[in-house]
Amino acid sequence: MMERGSTMRRTMAAILAACGAFGATVLPLQAQTLRVALRGDVDTLDPALSQTFMGTVVYTGMCDKLFDIDEHLNIVPMLALSSETPDPKTVVIHLRPGVLFQDGEPMDAAAVKFSLDRDLNQPGSFRRSEVAMVDHVDVVDPLTVRVALKQASAPFVAQLTDRAGMMVSPKAVREEGAGFALHPVCAGPFRFVERVAQDHITLERFDRYWDAKDIHFDKVVYQIMPDSTVRLTNLQAGATDFVEQIAPTDVPAVEASPKLKIVKSDSLGYQGLTFNVGNGKGADSPIGRDARVRRAFELSIDRDALIGVVFNGLYQPTAQAISPVSPFNLPGLKPPARDVAAAKKLLAEAGLTGRVPVSLGIINSPLNRQVGEVIQSMAAEAGFDVKVVAMEIGSGLAALHSGDYQVFQIGWSGLLDPDSDTWAFLHGGGPMNYAAFHNPDVDRLLDEARATDDVAKRRDLYGAVWKIVGVEEPIVYLWTTRNIAGLSKRVVGYRSLADGLVRLQGASFSD
Repeated sequence: MMERGSTMRRTMAAILAACGAFGATVLPLQAQTLRVALRGDVDTLDPALSQTFMGTVVYTGMCDKLFDIDEHLNIVPMLALSSETPDPKTVVIHLRPGVLFQDGEPMDAAAVKFSLDRDLNQPGSFRRSEVAMVDHVDVVDPLTVRVALKQASAPFVAQLTDRAGMMVSPKAVREEGAGFALHPVCAGPFRFVERVAQDHITLERFDRYWDAKDIHFDKVVYQIMPDSTVRLTNLQAGATDFVEQIAPTDVPAVEASPKLKIVKSDSLGYQGLTFNVGNGKGADSPIGRDARVRRAFELSIDRDALIGVVFNGLYQPTAQAISPVSPFNLPGLKPPARDVAAAKKLLAEAGLTGRVPVSLGIINSPLNRQVGEVIQSMAAEAGFDVKVVAMEIGSGLAALHSGDYQVFQIGWSGLLDPDSDTWAFLHGGGPMNYAAFHNPDVDRLLDEARATDDVAKRRDLYGAVWKIVGVEEPIVYLWTTRNIAGLSKRVVGYRSLADGLVRLQGASFSD
């Protein structure tokens, strides 16, 4: 009810702003307040516990990382100035001097050790698998940390370009305890002010930010707008300045407006179908027990048609978790074409007669519902009876973890190193292995890929993973996404990178 009411209020506000209804004067917000529309709410404001892309978008305004990436997927300095590897099992990180957390505490080597130790040891940490190669962290001096690894690790520094590299204030964590997510304190350009669930999150400029010269907004308000039509209407009306993701079907409307613009970039992310093959009672179904049924479900789907109908043809079909923009992508690996006859044959081989019931979970939004309906219609032709179950993000994540689902349409925003796109989802015991998939050969291949920095060898190892996954099908990869932001032309200096995060350094209003 809260979301529906909030959506209605925003739609009415946008209409009034656009039309000047009843002669009312619409008062502008503070000149330097940037309003960013998000397609969903965050799960938590604690980087160690976060699972959602929306959370990472907000953290990007609030929590700097040790390292970042650039337009060419190079690792570049942020809170850290550099790193070196004196031997394969040691990484020395040199920190930027004079950096403060938003509570005034120093962001020094002791704080880095605290944050990395917390990622490893915090109950429920989703960063644990990303830094699991860490044996211990030593403070060398106030601006130097030495990280001892259990084994050589190709992805370790790359992991520090995302949430594992976001440093949190030790003082704030100790004072807030389990309530840290309610009052998070990081070392980024904006400090936390308030969060109203399913409505908005407000951040204010941190005047003592180390890179203050590149921050030009006094406040950022992240507005939660799951409905793509509402996001578009608010952008057109000037009720928001920046839409983090424009629906592909709405791109022509934005491009046609003299006051708006589109900023695009190729994405590291994917969307797909996760099948419950071993996670509790939800796995006890024909599609959970038998890979032939899962293969039949995949063969019932026409990726190109689905992408054409729902996403205006702007996304790319895929059969792997690794984006084409990554050097680890296998360009020759193509998804199977739709084959309804082959799907029916597989169901017959599995001993299934009549219509095969399947529950398909989705995160509730108009676009996701449309995806679910298209899959439902396609799968019906092969003999499946698909029930689409829409859930809010919190309920959806709970269902994935508890196993209270059969199939879930969900994806991943994609990170710099392919380890982040694979290990946690496919390795036995991985924190986001929602399918509860376990294959010893896949575990070995993923572990080997972590231990070498040879790009060609790692690509081959991931190729071997895709061969096994393509047979057992715990996840069916459907398409690679694109980052499509819609902006007021007043917003200048914004750069869209492959991870899709909203970086505000250098962005400003033109007037």
